[in-house]
Amino acid sequence: MEQLSVAIITRNEERNLERCLNALQGVADEIVVVDSYSTDHTVDICHRYGCKVTQREFTGFGSQRQYAVGLTTHKYVLCIDADEVLDEELRSHIMTLKKQGFGHRVYKITIQNYFCGKPLSHSGYEPGECVRLFNKRYANWDLRDVSDMVSYSDSIVAESMPGAIHHYRCSTLAEFFRKENRIASLEAGILAARARSISVLTPRLMAAWQYLKSHVVHYAWMDGSRGFTIARRRAKTTYEAYRMARHLISEK
Repeated sequence: MEQLSVAIITRNEERNLERCLNALQGVADEIVVVDSYSTDHTVDICHRYGCKVTQREFTGFGSQRQYAVGLTTHKYVLCIDADEVLDEELRSHIMTLKKQGFGHRVYKITIQNYFCGKPLSHSGYEPGECVRLFNKRYANWDLRDVSDMVSYSDSIVAESMPGAIHHYRCSTLAEFFRKENRIASLEAGILAARARSISVLTPRLMAAWQYLKSHVVHYAWMDGSRGFTIARRRAKTTYEAYRMARHLISEK
């Protein structure tokens, strides 16, 4: 029987966490949580479910996930967020692999995104496969602050898994806006570190491009009113990221 660790990063996730942890019962032999000093009951819930909790200042999604993986004790690791849930087909397949042995070093899993409780088909949040389960000897998270992903050798072929992870990105618009504000701050830091200067027109131009990209490239309009809300907010996030980056550069 193979053993499986699960790595989760958290920050004030008491509303989502139990749903996530319940779906891991029978799948996880160990759950490692790296918490960014939550001020709600997140840590208490983790302890109730027997998770191994470490608290650490948030340093970016990639580095925080990599740190969490580094604390696990088993060879194979499943990485999941507190607002994500394994469906029954995926749970069953993982338990079968644990009995038979993992035949691959890296596995891809379909992510189905939800916005205010409803599934999304477009808007940049369309269903897609991401590497979430892997042998940590051969793969790990990169150190990107926002668009984090698992890196592994080109010689390794990721195996697709049946089932899906259901990602409940937000339950309310207010929650979505809070998350976008956080992303804007992270993106601003990255932009300020890379650019020597940002013109006064750049924030508006990049925001306009982001809005068009949401509709032309990601077909946000096909998600109806939810798609238009996402497109408008992503444009505002882009505007704020460049505006804050411009301010940070001016202070150097």
